[in-house]
Parts: sequence; structure tokens; C-alpha cells
Amino acid sequence: MKWTDTYAIAEALYDKYPDIDPAGVRFTDLRRWVLELDDFSDDPARSGEKILEAIQQAWIEEAE
Repeated sequence: MKWTDTYAIAEALYDKYPDIDPAGVRFTDLRRWVLELDDFSDDPARSGEKILEAIQQAWIEEAE
């Protein structure tokens, strides 16, 4: 997965952290958790606030 795979990342986060409310996750934690995903293989420096917001929003939708 790459940073642009927001929905795939959101699904993986939902599966890995089913008891977490994604609306309350800090971006620093979100970034770390994405980087720790087994299938994630992108440059850590390419993340930014807009990408993290998109991932968080997709995760919120996945959790609903």
C-alpha cells in the first residue's frame, strides 16, 4: 500500500484496531500506525496532513 491507497489503509487499520474510535486518533499516532502496517511500503516522508485527514475520514466511514 502507498499513502494514496486511503481506503485500503483505512480497512487495514479498522481490522487491526477494531476498538479504536478513529475520530479521536491523533495524526502522530495515525501516521505511526500506517507505517507499521505489514502491507504498507511507501516513503514515510510523503505523508502530510491532507493524506492523514483522508485516511482518518475513510477509517471513520469504515467504522460506521
